[in-house]
Amino acid sequence: MITQDNITLAQRLQAPTPKFFRTLRTVGIVLAAVGGAIVAAPVAPIVATIGGYLVAAGGAATAVSSITVDFTALNNKQ
Repeated sequence: MITQDNITLAQRLQAPTPKFFRTLRTVGIVLAAVGGAIVAAPVAPIVATIGGYLVAAGGAATAVSSITVDFTALNNKQ
């Protein structure tokens, strides 16, 4: 039985993700993409700053969502 205390990072990245965090990961990717487009566009500095914040928030949401694990589904799969 795999628990939070004995799972490796590689196993964690390959394990099933709960539905809420799959949705959050998608939202994070979209935020990062929109922020990247804003930063790359020739806009006012304040708008570019907001775009940078969107990239950072999207990246953080995506990273955190990618390492969450649905341990019930993982243990049922074994």
